[in-house]
Amino acid sequence: MAAAAAAVPVNLRLGDLVWGKLGRYPPWPGKIVNPPKDLKKPRGKKCFFVKFFGTEDHAWIKVEQLKPYHAHKEEMIKINKGKRFQQAVDAVEEFLKKGKGKDQDLTIPESSTVKRMMTGTMAGFKWPPSPAVCYQAITKKLKETGSTSIQAADSTAINGSITPTDKKIGFLGLGLMGSGIVSNLLKMGHTVTVWNRTAEKCDLFIQEGARLGRTPAEVVSTCDITFACVSDPKAAKDLVLGPSGVLQGIRPGKCYVDMSTVDADTVTELAQVIVSRGGRFLEAPVSGNQQLSNDGMLVILAAGDRGLYEDCSSCFQAMGKTSFFLGEVGNAAKMMLIVNMVQGSFMATIAEGLTLAQVTGQSQQTLLDILNQGQLASIFLDQKCQNILQGNFKPDFYLKYIQKDLRLAIALGDSVNHPTPMAAAANEVYKRAKALDQSDNDMSAVYRAYIH
Repeated sequence: MAAAAAAVPVNLRLGDLVWGKLGRYPPWPGKIVNPPKDLKKPRGKKCFFVKFFGTEDHAWIKVEQLKPYHAHKEEMIKINKGKRFQQAVDAVEEFLKKGKGKDQDLTIPESSTVKRMMTGTMAGFKWPPSPAVCYQAITKKLKETGSTSIQAADSTAINGSITPTDKKIGFLGLGLMGSGIVSNLLKMGHTVTVWNRTAEKCDLFIQEGARLGRTPAEVVSTCDITFACVSDPKAAKDLVLGPSGVLQGIRPGKCYVDMSTVDADTVTELAQVIVSRGGRFLEAPVSGNQQLSNDGMLVILAAGDRGLYEDCSSCFQAMGKTSFFLGEVGNAAKMMLIVNMVQGSFMATIAEGLTLAQVTGQSQQTLLDILNQGQLASIFLDQKCQNILQGNFKPDFYLKYIQKDLRLAIALGDSVNHPTPMAAAANEVYKRAKALDQSDNDMSAVYRAYIH
């Protein structure tokens, strides 16, 4: 059986409909097409160029990651869920009904961002591009279209697969980060029950196959592992200790994973009350932003119950590109605050540099171009500078939350008598931005603290 299945892709040819596997994402329907004239096949790889249905995405896919469409249709429909997946399958069926079959044109448009990137026709790009360049081009296209397509990270994905756990998963909190996390859990085939303080936010995920929990206690009592991602220490405590809260649903064997960015004292207190009821506890704050959450590319910092960390393996693979286990409870909270302290301080410095350039008669765009060619070049730098230059402060990471993290990081330093003067200075600038009603904008809106 296995040998026969493995041999099937060898017989594939131009025009065939297939299921193509992109990295960690589920198989997606597509058609083998001719690649653009100036796009060469990767060296040393036996692969076909596939255009995917229901999306503008296309990529070279290894032979072993391809399956004939018709032979595996029922299998794929059974294991994959979600509205976007169904729309892609419907597009294939419409394609077949029109009777155009293999002759239908699925060529890649010249305007395609990915095509221009891969062929080196985007200004400043060279082939092969770095992962950072790939990611920038793809995420720019996603932002233009508003897409959170399942193939969002196709050019940077690492070939592999995820077998979803058979445990029932709960998720509490559907904010900027939580929404992307839940979407990826569902895409990877997990059974998920959701709850949010504002119930309307659950509707989209119910349509994608999630179940609705009426209270945090109900979600915990009906699920094996419940994740939570809320805004701050008070929200994290209220979620666990409040009316119909998590603690009321905890009984021996139930698992709780707090992904909120909070201080070590808060997470230690929550761990103690969960464990006192016979539950298992893991802290797992995440480093990233809304876009990385949507793309399943978060970095997860975990600490606490090592066995629970291992039980969460398929969930962490679905939501992130890597995870770290840091030992006892509190360590992940401390590390997360340090990471965000560095990020928040860097953002304030970027804003300070751009405003200094402006008031001294220098081009802000030229400053960005220079920085992007030097050692500081990064996706973060480019995205945040673009926000400022375009005056677009739609939140990808709320300003009020990075200020909260700076405050908590400074308190962490105080607790061990360690100076944090750079973070303290940055914190004052963010406080000024909050006073200017920038709390609910992106952290890059700290720029406005310098121009008012």
